[in-house]
Amino acid sequence: MKKFPIAVLALAYITSLQAQSSSSNKTVAPAKKPVATVPAATRPATPTVITLKNEIDSVSYALGVSLASYYKAQGVTQLNTTLMSRAVTDLLQGKSTLLDNASSSTILNNYMTRLQNEKSKMNKQEGELFLAENKKRAEVKTTESGLQYEVLVQGTGEQPTAVDTVTCHYRGTFLDGKSFDNSYDRGQPISFPLTGVIRGWTEGLQLMKTGSKYRFYIPYSLGYGEFDYMSIPGGSMLIFEVELLDIKRKQ
Repeated sequence: MKKFPIAVLALAYITSLQAQSSSSNKTVAPAKKPVATVPAATRPATPTVITLKNEIDSVSYALGVSLASYYKAQGVTQLNTTLMSRAVTDLLQGKSTLLDNASSSTILNNYMTRLQNEKSKMNKQEGELFLAENKKRAEVKTTESGLQYEVLVQGTGEQPTAVDTVTCHYRGTFLDGKSFDNSYDRGQPISFPLTGVIRGWTEGLQLMKTGSKYRFYIPYSLGYGEFDYMSIPGGSMLIFEVELLDIKRKQ
């Protein structure tokens, strides 16, 4: 929030000086020092104390907090709250609104997409630069989709298909090495159908045989996309170490 300093101009004039007497023994009386005063209109107003007097007050304020928290996390930093309040009032009172639901959804989707693109731009650029260099390493293989992987341990078991359910141990990190998920720390592997995970996992695990351990370098387009997902910022390239423990065939 911008802060604007209040300029107070105090104009004081010396209205009179004690006239010099023709007598040399008389002296000029010193002028009184002007006193600066703050006009009442410029004095800061006493902040209004708001109290939540009943359940409706609490619910109303809670909805405001919830809404503002969500959109602030999405990158929204400025809103015309007067118009927002007007829209809520008009809708709840059954009055005609300036925008219908369809138009409102389109405006919000376009605005949020633009904000998210700006927010995730740096993450996407960093990921693309890393992948461009990483693919030059001899031990790294790159698939047609852009998925990169390297074999840490090569198993000898069966390979899953896209419709199977697999059991894995894994460790997920960001480009800077910070961990965001780790089944080893939980002490328990996870089972999931390959149709229910990000595209990078669906593709990558089908390359593995049971008993294998691979490291996947997953571009955002094969991960969680441009939008924030829980603790994963939009546009993030992700690194996973995945150990394939078991396959359950679809019946």
